[in-house]
Amino acid sequence: MNRSVVIWLLAFYLVFNVVSASGKTGREIVSLNGIWEVEDSIAKEPPPEVFKHKAPVPGLANLSKPAFKDVDLFDSMELIANRVRQGKLPESARIQTAGIPRQDRDYFWYKKVFNAPDKRDVAILRVNKAQFGTAVWLNGEKIGEHAGCFTAGYFNLTKTIHWDAKNELVVRIGAHPAVLPDTYPAGTDFEKLKWTPGIYDDVSVYFADNPVIEWVQVAPRIANSDIVIQTKLKNYGKTDRFIVSQMVYDGDKVVGRAPELAITIGENEEKTILQTVRLNEPKLWTPETPHLYRLSTKTVGDSLSTRFGMREFRSDAKTGRFYLNGKVYYLRGSNITLHRFFEDPLCGDLPWNEQWVRKLLSDIPKQMNWNSFRFCIGPVPDKWLAIADETGLLIQNEFFVWTGAPNWDKNYSRKYDVQEMINQYGEWMRDNWNHPSVAIWDANNETLEPLFGEKIIPAVRGLDLSKRPWENSYNPTVHPDDPVEEHPYLFYSTAMSGQVKFKMSDLEKMDGNTGRANCAKLINEYGWLWLNRDGTPTSLTEKLYPLLLGENATSKQRFELDAYLLAGKTEYWRAHRKLAGVLHFVYLTCSYPGVYTSDHFIDVKNLKLNPYFKDYMSEAFKPLGVYINFFQPTLKIGDTKEFTVYLVNDYDFPVDGKLNLSIEIRGGKTLCQTEQGFSIEPNGSTILQLNLDVPNKPSYSILKAVAKPSKTSISPTISRHWIKIER
Repeated sequence: MNRSVVIWLLAFYLVFNVVSASGKTGREIVSLNGIWEVEDSIAKEPPPEVFKHKAPVPGLANLSKPAFKDVDLFDSMELIANRVRQGKLPESARIQTAGIPRQDRDYFWYKKVFNAPDKRDVAILRVNKAQFGTAVWLNGEKIGEHAGCFTAGYFNLTKTIHWDAKNELVVRIGAHPAVLPDTYPAGTDFEKLKWTPGIYDDVSVYFADNPVIEWVQVAPRIANSDIVIQTKLKNYGKTDRFIVSQMVYDGDKVVGRAPELAITIGENEEKTILQTVRLNEPKLWTPETPHLYRLSTKTVGDSLSTRFGMREFRSDAKTGRFYLNGKVYYLRGSNITLHRFFEDPLCGDLPWNEQWVRKLLSDIPKQMNWNSFRFCIGPVPDKWLAIADETGLLIQNEFFVWTGAPNWDKNYSRKYDVQEMINQYGEWMRDNWNHPSVAIWDANNETLEPLFGEKIIPAVRGLDLSKRPWENSYNPTVHPDDPVEEHPYLFYSTAMSGQVKFKMSDLEKMDGNTGRANCAKLINEYGWLWLNRDGTPTSLTEKLYPLLLGENATSKQRFELDAYLLAGKTEYWRAHRKLAGVLHFVYLTCSYPGVYTSDHFIDVKNLKLNPYFKDYMSEAFKPLGVYINFFQPTLKIGDTKEFTVYLVNDYDFPVDGKLNLSIEIRGGKTLCQTEQGFSIEPNGSTILQLNLDVPNKPSYSILKAVAKPSKTSISPTISRHWIKIER
């Protein structure tokens, strides 16, 4: 670079990065979280004149005080279709609109007064997520609307704001999804009974001078030890020349920077730029070592801090595996259906209690040996993903679409507005693409609809510079290396028919295949053994448990059987090594009489898991996995029996040790045992054959396999099968 140009750039930087047009540097952010005034109405506008209620933001409208009557009564298309199929409603009950409210309101209105600083070039309101749809008024003037229920809405307040003074902000949201066209994604879920509205994520206003940083995307490139930075800028003023700087911090230490870039941006023009920053020996982000960096992006009048991790995640069809930072990585975990938990009687303000969320996403998953979650049917508040970044979780991030398949119900379908879907999927990616925890874009749940693979995913896929894989449910994959989800509910036929059509002993002859081939397969739902938190069966399992335990079983017996069978299937799916990940359904959802599915908490407020579930499933999900391929109910006294035991190693280093196989009386004495050494390659598996002499005395016993690694830093893994020794 010529010397005069260098001198000019330096002078430009020194002058224009010190003082902006307002005399200030950087972005000012005012959080509007807290208590808002709230009112309801039938009318779409104007805003109410009197507000008699108060509610927290973020939160739901059912937290208002005094409470609103019948805040969440709404009959969705999905609910009605379900009830018609079940014979609970006649065919004539079907509707062609988005739903039927059973309440005297269509809208909720939120009001907040805030102070603006001295004049800046721009004031932007961000309503991070609000259902159902958002409209904004400032100082009595309507600013605009945003249809997205699960993406952030941005509103330019500049022309209407009172600088250095108080401002009255009013935000309108729909009281139910029917206020939006049924061609828009407002949330489709065949299991939800209640649709409680609310502003359920953060609200803030930011103030800045030109050029304004609209967004930043950080894409790590592990092989190059660098990041690609995509920055979108907008100049709300006259055409001018600006400098953009990028600096990467590890804690307080600068570890990388891009050369300052001088660009010209026209009046009301947007410009997107690409820059590269190299990092010296970068620390990689993994669930085991979730190291985070911070990118500081600055212009003369604006600044933005972006947290990111150096991680790459991909799926490979040839091997059927996931790869994290170039190494094979198996997903072990569960599901969270937060939008179903919203309707739980005990939900309250828990999803916005940081201590509660951290325990949910950090403490318990570590105890359960989970490294991943599927955020099923609905985006979560940003804080949840921030915590996942910090604690080390890989997230299958699923958009709120569940349209099912045509053969489910020939009289029910949704016809989405393609362009609106493309817009909202793009917004969803923008909101989430800098989270290292977000590993997989999940377009929908259990849906057979060509629209997603033919139009929506191809239109937005290229927006993500990190090239995350896309999961497209029951539809064909869009890219050859995309993964597919599988939901092998083995007890389904038994539960729905009232006849025993599946037994755990069937697993002994099965080989771990789940259906579709030539792709990485991810089981992200299995079980069909749900119990309410009091131990009673759910509506989907009320026929199952009498077949398994009899009509007079206790809650304790059901809880233990549930945990035992889930652990057995978890061990089985992992053992055959034909899957890229195994995620149980479901860790957190709603639980109340009549619910379809439920979770495994006995105390959701204090996050206490059913102790049987915690005991059995924490063992089943250990990185060193053990599976006994034997589910026969009885053994004959005095027999010599050969047992097949599978061992799997999810570590990226070899593991050796000894496997102990024994029969013991429940809770006590060992009756017989044998031991054999093992050695397993990184991310490998092995199969052992061991003989046991069955004791000569009848008893109810446990067939127990314990894998004892040589490395003392790895805890032993236990697998238990219930058996009866008889004559």
